[in-house]
Amino acid sequence: MVAIVRRAFRTRRVGHAGTLDPFATGLLVVLVGYATRLAQFVSDLPKLYTGAIGLGTTTDTDDASGTPLRASDAWRHLGDPAIAQAMQELTGARQQVPPAYSAKHVAGERAHRRARRGEAVTLHPVAVEITRFDLTGRDGPFVRFAARVSSGTYIRSLARELGELLGCGAHLASLRRHAVGPFVVEDAVALDRGADVLREALRPPQDAVRHLPAATVDEAACLEIGHGRAVPVAAAAPGPAALVAAADGRLVAIADVVGGEARPRVVLAP
Repeated sequence: MVAIVRRAFRTRRVGHAGTLDPFATGLLVVLVGYATRLAQFVSDLPKLYTGAIGLGTTTDTDDASGTPLRASDAWRHLGDPAIAQAMQELTGARQQVPPAYSAKHVAGERAHRRARRGEAVTLHPVAVEITRFDLTGRDGPFVRFAARVSSGTYIRSLARELGELLGCGAHLASLRRHAVGPFVVEDAVALDRGADVLREALRPPQDAVRHLPAATVDEAACLEIGHGRAVPVAAAAPGPAALVAAADGRLVAIADVVGGEARPRVVLAP
C-alpha cells in the first residue's frame, strides 16, 4: 500500500500508522511527506474492529491462516449469554500476551520470523485496554463481534483468550478495521481508484493530531521552534500539544508543554 501511495505522490516519504494482518480488511492511515513524523500520534489512537471468531479450533497463528493445532466440540454446549459474559470479562485495562506470529521484536528479530523457522517464541505481556468487546451475532461456532481497543492490542490474542476462557479454544476467522481514532473507513479511498483520486483525498496534517490540545504561536516563536528551541505558550495544558502558526494556521510542531513552555518533540518543516 505504501508503494502505491509513493508512486501516486512521487515521493518516498510515505509511511503508515499501524499495520493490518494480511487476511484483514479495512482502514489503513497513510502519511505523506513531512506528515510521516506524526505517525506515532496516529498509531497511539484507539481502534474499532468487527470480525468473527471461530470457536472449537486453535491454530499456531491464532487466526484462520495458520495450521490447526487442536479441535473441540465443547462450543456446542455454549449459549450466547455465556459467550457474551466471557467477552465482557476480557474488557478493561489488563495485560495481554501478543501472538507468536507478530511483528514484536525478540532479541532484535521479528517474532513471526523466528516462529516460521520453528523456534519457540516467548513474548512478554503488554498493557492494553479493551473498552468494548460485544457479541453481535453467531452462526454455529462462528461468533461475530465488535471491539474497541487501545493501540497495541492484538485481536488474534483476544480471540485466543476467549477460547481459553470458554474452554473450547478459538481462533480469529475474519477481521475488519473500521476506525483509527477519528478516521473512519467510510471516508477512506480505495487504492484502485488511481493516483489522481488519491492525491485529491489528501488531508491536512492537522487532522492527524486533532485529539491533541492546540496552542497558537507567533512567527518569532515558529523560527525558534524550527531550531528546536522551547518557546512560551499560553492556554495549553501540560502534556503533548499541537503548535499552530498564528498567521496561516499551519501545523508547526508537536511539543511537550511543561510549566507554560513548549519544548518541541516533532518539528514539521514542509
